[in-house]
Amino acid sequence: MDAHDPLPTRRDEFHIPPHGSGEAAYFAGNSLGLQPKALQARLGEELDDWARLGVEGHLEARRPWLPYHDLAREPAARLVGALPSEVVVMNSLTVNLHLLMVSFYRPTPQRHRIVIEDSAFPSDSYAVRSQAAFHGYDPDDAVIRLAPRAGEAALRSEDVVAYLAAHGAGVALVLLGAVNYYSGELLDIAAITAAAHAAGAVAGWDLAHAAGNVELRLHDAGADWAAWCSYKYLNSGPGSLAGAFVHERHLADRTLPRLAGWWSTDPASRFQMEPTVTPVDSADGWQLSNPPILALAPVLLSLEMFDQTGMTALRARSVRLTAYLESLLDEVCAARAAEIITPREPERRGAQLSVRVRGREAGPVTERLRHAHGVVADARRPDVIRLAPAPMYCTFHDCWRAAGALAEVLDA
Repeated sequence: MDAHDPLPTRRDEFHIPPHGSGEAAYFAGNSLGLQPKALQARLGEELDDWARLGVEGHLEARRPWLPYHDLAREPAARLVGALPSEVVVMNSLTVNLHLLMVSFYRPTPQRHRIVIEDSAFPSDSYAVRSQAAFHGYDPDDAVIRLAPRAGEAALRSEDVVAYLAAHGAGVALVLLGAVNYYSGELLDIAAITAAAHAAGAVAGWDLAHAAGNVELRLHDAGADWAAWCSYKYLNSGPGSLAGAFVHERHLADRTLPRLAGWWSTDPASRFQMEPTVTPVDSADGWQLSNPPILALAPVLLSLEMFDQTGMTALRARSVRLTAYLESLLDEVCAARAAEIITPREPERRGAQLSVRVRGREAGPVTERLRHAHGVVADARRPDVIRLAPAPMYCTFHDCWRAAGALAEVLDA
């Protein structure tokens, strides 16, 4: 299968963690992607320009630092299905969530609730609760947590739509993870966005587990705004810079409140050092500070790699890998106290299968997988392990190794 797949893996372009005399099977790219081998040289170029040029590197570096973030704009837009003017690479994910909620969470006594999924990543929950409290509302009342149906592990898109149709009059903001970190479910961004708008609410999206994982069409879906990190499927390094999207219909809206900084102003007049911001009609208007070049360089390299391969081809390979892994895990789970809790339909999931190992702690299972078998997976306590066959570097052989290893560990 590896020899004949229509899209060969780019595994040789990444540093794969070792195991014994060979390599690990790495299924934790949904937590931290692997390092591209080309990154060391790319960072070396930036360090060399700094050493040679000092401050003049802002204009004279081989990739001048002053407009450096512009290099990421078009590939980032292609990655998430946006117009170039709608995206910017900046900050970290939760910082971007807060900056965008300054503009798009405008609560009133009649409409102040925020809808999230009950299994939202903790930082999202902390962010929306703190925003509600900042505006003077009780987070326990203002934050609505939508749970899956009884007996299911994943929240269905149609249930979100139904909730908004019935209770949307009090909702100010819908903020959901496009791909849920726990279950791996991919929500219907267009349908939920339309339902939010029909209810009079704003639709924001956390793309932490979606960017670089599934095909996105944020502009066409009508999402008001979104944010994502780049250290998971995008392989840009631990804690690397994040991205933000603001739909073009909002870009020239001067009524939206924004926090501002030096990089919020029109670059044409930036060095006139005026005391007031000159607005720009792009997502750049949500920037604050000049970008950290050494942190942005890995993001740019990653975006170049995704551009080279293309999300359509990567997504198709991801579907094939995940389906193969699913077929193997079904055999493993059939005879053991384990079950896949990720949706079965390929269109309802990304490159992740979450397996509940009933009656066991997930942590010791993943430790045994790693140390005894060289299979790197992720534990979500108490009893779920997550396996993410990232299509950039995972292989069908990796999937075969993972399933066999899990069977041995569960039998031990």
